[in-house]
Order: sequence, then C-alpha cells, then structure tokens
Amino acid sequence: MATSAPALPRDPASARPAAASPASPSAPKKPKYDPKRAWAEARALIWEHRKSVGLGLLLMLISRPAGLVLPAATKWLIDEVLVNRRSELLVPIALASGAATLIQAITSFSLSQVVSVAAQQAIAKLREDVQAHLVRLPVRYFDSTKSGVLVNRVMNDPEGIRNLVGTGVIQLVGGVVSAIMALSYLLWLNWRLTAVMVVFLAVFGAGMAVAFRRLRPIFRERSVIQGEVTGRLTETIGGIRVVKVYTAEQREREVFRGGVQRLFDNIRKTITGTSATTALGTAIVGAVGTILMVLGGRDVIAGRMTLGDLVTYTFFVGLVAAPLISIASIGTQLSEALAGLDRIRELKDMATEDQLDASKSAVTTLRGDVAFENVWFSYEPGVPVLKGISFVAPAGTTTALVGSSGSGKSTLISLIMAFAQPEKGVIRIDGSDLGSLKLRDYRGQLGVVLQDNFLFDGTVRDNIAFTRPGASAEQVEEVARIAHVDEFVSRFPDGYDTIVGERGVKLSGGQRQRVAIARAILADPRVLILDEATSSLDSESEQLIQAGLRRLRAGRTTFVIAHRLSTITSADQILVIEEGEIVERGTHGQLIAQNGRYKELYDRQHRLESDQFINPGEDFTTAAGVR
Repeated sequence: MATSAPALPRDPASARPAAASPASPSAPKKPKYDPKRAWAEARALIWEHRKSVGLGLLLMLISRPAGLVLPAATKWLIDEVLVNRRSELLVPIALASGAATLIQAITSFSLSQVVSVAAQQAIAKLREDVQAHLVRLPVRYFDSTKSGVLVNRVMNDPEGIRNLVGTGVIQLVGGVVSAIMALSYLLWLNWRLTAVMVVFLAVFGAGMAVAFRRLRPIFRERSVIQGEVTGRLTETIGGIRVVKVYTAEQREREVFRGGVQRLFDNIRKTITGTSATTALGTAIVGAVGTILMVLGGRDVIAGRMTLGDLVTYTFFVGLVAAPLISIASIGTQLSEALAGLDRIRELKDMATEDQLDASKSAVTTLRGDVAFENVWFSYEPGVPVLKGISFVAPAGTTTALVGSSGSGKSTLISLIMAFAQPEKGVIRIDGSDLGSLKLRDYRGQLGVVLQDNFLFDGTVRDNIAFTRPGASAEQVEEVARIAHVDEFVSRFPDGYDTIVGERGVKLSGGQRQRVAIARAILADPRVLILDEATSSLDSESEQLIQAGLRRLRAGRTTFVIAHRLSTITSADQILVIEEGEIVERGTHGQLIAQNGRYKELYDRQHRLESDQFINPGEDFTTAAGVR
C-alpha cells in the first residue's frame, strides 16, 4: 500500500482527518461568494428558459390587474350604490368583480402549471449537467472531497433554481407590479396621505436590502455544512461494522452531533434574519394603519375623501404592503438559489478529464508496452512516495510488485491507471508519454481487479457486464465460469439475476472478488491490473481462480500485487519495492538466487504457511508483513 499524506489528528473510528469533520472548528476556508458571477448565472438560466418565464410574466400581467378589480369596485359599491342609491349599478359591479376574479383564478392556475413544470425541468437538466461534469473530474478531487458534499451539489443545490425560472421571480415581479399599480391608485385617491406612507415603505425596503445582503452568505454556508454532515453520516453507515466492532457508536454520535449543531446554528441565524424582516414589515404595516386611521378619518370628516375612498384606500394599502412583505420571503429564497448557483459554478469551473484531453492524442490500438523512466511522486510536498522508479514491462508480460505495506506499490498502480500524474519523470505507453494520451481511450484498454472490490446495487449479471453493457447472456456466463462465479450463483434461487445489495454486501468477500475478476475478463483489456485479486479467497478457491487468471493474463500486459508470493512465481519479472524505490528486480529464480530482500520475504512466508498448516488459527499474511 502506498504511503499517504502526513496524518492529521483523526476523529474516532474515522478514516478521515479531523479537519474534514463537520464538527471541526477549523474547517477549510470557503471560496468567497461572488454576487456578480451568481447574477450572471441567474440571468443565463432565465434566458435559457425565457419562453416559459415570458409566458409566466404575461399570465402574471393579466392576473394581477384582474386582482385589483374587486377592491376597486368597493368604492363604487359604497359611494354610488349604497350612498347615492344607484341600484342599477349593483349587478354590473358584481358581474365585473366576478369576471375579474374568475380571470385571476384561471391565470393563477395556468401560471403555476407553466412555471412549476418549467422549474422542475430546469432542475432535472441541471442535475444531469452537474452529475455529468462531476464524474469526469480527476480522481484526486474525489479523494479530497466528502461524498456527502458531492451528493449535495448534485441533488440539493439545483433545487433553488425553481425560484429563478419558477414562481420566485414571477412572484417578485408580480409583487412589484401590483405594488406600483396600487400605489398609483393611492396617489390618485389621496397623494398627501400616500406620500407619508411611502416614507415608511422606503424604510422597510432599505431594511430588507440590508437583511438580504447579510443572509446570502449564511445561506451559502448552510449547504456546505449540510454536505459535510451528510458525508459523515454516509461514512458512518458505510462503515457500520467497524463502528460496532469497536463500540464507537457514542463517539460517532458526538461527531455527528457537532455537525448537526453547526447546521442548527446556521439555520437559527437565517430564521432570526427572516423573522426580523417580517417583524419590520409588520411594524411598518401597523404604523401605516395608524396613520391611515388618523389622517384618513380627518380627510373624510373634512370632505376631502368619501367613505368609499377611505375603505378602498385601506384595501389598496394592503395591496401595496402585502407584496413588500412577501418580497422578504421571496428574496430569501432567491438568495439561497443564487448561493446554490455559485457553488455549482465553482464545481463546473473545474476542468474535466475530457477538457484536459482535448489537445491530447487519441489511442486507437494498444500493444501494452509500459515503461517508467525515473518517476517521482508525492502526495505532500517534500515527502516522496516513489523515488526515481524505472522499469520496462513489455507487451504481454506479467510484472509482479512485492514489498512491505506502504512501500509504494498501490501508488505505482494508480499512476498506471492515470489516477495521478508523476511529479518528475515519464510513464510511456507504447513509447508515448501517458500524459499526452486521451484518458478515455487509454482507460478503455484497462482491466482492473482492485483490493476493494466495489459492486453496484444490482444483479450479478449487471455487475459482470458493467465493463460491456451490451454483452450477451452467453458472454457473461462464459467469463463467470472462468472466474468460478457460476459455482456460487448456481445455488441462488434467482441465479445471475440475484441482487447483490449496496457495495455487494449480500455476497461474501470471496464471491465479490470472483465477480470483479469476471468483470475484468469480460472487458478483454490490453493492460490488466490485479491488486491483491485473490486476497479474499481461501486456498482452494484461489487455486481455481489462478487458472482463470492465467488464461486472462495470456497476451496481456499484467501488473500484479499479491500478498501470497507463491502465486507470482511465474511472473516474467518481479519488482521488490521498499520505501518508494526498486531494491531488487528479476524472475523468481533470479531473486531467490540473489539471497536478498525477496528471498527473506519468501522464506518467512513459506515458514508461516507451514505453521498455518500445523496451526490454522495463525494469520501468516499479517505476521509476514507483506502484501
């Protein structure tokens, strides 16, 4: 196993540094929120859905004026029908009010249908775009980012855009339109009284502007915290067996509690800010109502307003105040949407492997010649994991990697898979610099059986066919026979259609490993990587699968990391790696003859295998100190 970066203090029962924990007070510094970029993203999104947004605005422009007819009719009802006894106007006023209300109901329903469907379509498309971009990012990004944060980017952040292409912007514009129309009517009824109210409403608008500016970064931080908390919860559930065997339930609870408390503190701040804006709006409405009673009452008594004017004025004051109060809620939602767009943009600004491959050479065919030329690699500056590695693996040969745990074997394999790039030196594939080849083309020639055999929650058949989705049932079953998968699948009631569960949890370690081997065989790769491919198998199963692996290795360039040295005696070359350097190289016979590090490891393991035969309770692989 390759050495890792210098360890940080760790949370209990966790494989992640404490600095990444949701409970950690020293969380990584977050990128600064850029409002200009967020607004640019919002404008682009609205323009992309301009047809539905435009139709929504049109329906809103019909709905809002129709909503003013009923309160405006009150003046005519009181002054003309009730006071002046003009009964002939009663039916026309009622019909006009009813028709306007019906129009408002129809347009409001149509509005919600148009913009809500458009918003959900936009959310679905954005999720697809973010996921497609995410999975094409380099592996190093996934190594440094919690899975919960990534899930949050894909599933939760796009939710906010419903307030941009959905009801949020429409309601905001509609509220402004209603307020302007109502305010114009109020100025016509009594401009002196309206001028006084405008002062109070301006104070309310200024207060909301300040609140939005302060709430926006808090909303942005909330998603980050939620992603960290979700990530830790995902880790705990995924590692529940480790948690239980080390009785770490309480420790995990404390770590999770710390993250939840941070999330609660963030939500509390937003609740306080939103409540403050709502309270300010309520106070403004109360002040306006008080002024209206005093000044409006005096104007009625003085004859400057009729009773109908005062009642209608009161209704229209509500039509001005209500949109302004709702803007507080809508503005908060828009702030959250903009923060989500900003986080998505951060992700989409990262160059994908496809973008990095644009100027690289295509790989049409691959012989499989692999050469390392003075390759150096470090996870942390100044702490090299590989030091001047040089070797040649001709096409069709098998190269075995041997050494103590942490010597750099898995790091070397990662470089071959192009999961990382060397700091110095060159890796050549068929004579070409690996860094100059398109990764998608190159990886299409790889077959991999890793130490951690990941299976998807699907059927055995689907997992084997993962490398070739179009493979026939006969092809799947053929490779399954080579990998001896058929031996245990035949005992399942559903056969190859048996569901394996998340990460293959319903299969044993050995069964998962056989499925992974069958998957690699089906890929028909030119370069094959076996990272402890038989580590989870008993001796009998390993002997069966070794025969299948020998067939698989034939004609392919193969790299093998094995904890049982007896399984690599037929390798064309064996590289003994210690502390990031190749200390010995040669065939099994040559290395035994050298009487060096390899012979020491081999003899020690041979003795322990003999002891294991006598005393089956001893784990010789651990005692041998090799992998």
